[in-house]
Amino acid sequence: MEKRVAIITGASRGLGFSTGCELARRGYLAIFTARDGVALNHAAKAIPAGTDIHLMSLDVTRQADVDSLARFVTSHCGRADVLVNNAGILIESSIDSAGPDPSAFIVAPEMVLKTFEINTLGAYRMCQAFLPMMKKNNYGRVVNISSGMGQLTDMGADWPAYRVSKTALNALTRIFAAELSGTNVKVNSVCPGWVRTRMGGKSATRTLEQGTKGIVWAATLDDMGPTGGFFRDGTPIDW
Repeated sequence: MEKRVAIITGASRGLGFSTGCELARRGYLAIFTARDGVALNHAAKAIPAGTDIHLMSLDVTRQADVDSLARFVTSHCGRADVLVNNAGILIESSIDSAGPDPSAFIVAPEMVLKTFEINTLGAYRMCQAFLPMMKKNNYGRVVNISSGMGQLTDMGADWPAYRVSKTALNALTRIFAAELSGTNVKVNSVCPGWVRTRMGGKSATRTLEQGTKGIVWAATLDDMGPTGGFFRDGTPIDW
């Protein structure tokens, strides 16, 4: 396949869907994946006409699902050029807290573990599945969707499960980027900002288009672009 292939997790809505559509507009074969296959098929009705897309059900917590996707990409595409690790949850918002935000004093360890399983280990599984192919082809762009809430330099109170999962995701970015040093495979974290999605809510300060722009920038870096960094809107931010 001559066309570049982009794989996006959590692509049934929000930033994942928007990113996939933009990459497809730019000529990529965009593989939209999501845990909810029904929602993914419904969202596909809004995909721009004339774009090249493929839909696949994928639960990033299931190794069998990740392996099945990797086999499909290998046999049908022979390449994986872009991986956007967007799948994520913010389940702490379901807690009935006495304060304005869920405190580390009340968030159960099981909730931290569940969040970590999806937000961090989901991306880890995807990287292990597709980075070898990228390394072999000496081309790849991995974008780990992180958050300013995971910055150690500005770590605040509350939301411990989400914060810890994104801090750990940033560590994975650094580790994989270092292991791929000297190759044309670039691994970066991107904070899209507080975006008006189902997760971000209606009070969020940024539009979907604004949040998507920085992700697409990292997914389409030229060969001189950075790796192992943390960015918002294409500008480095503190870890």
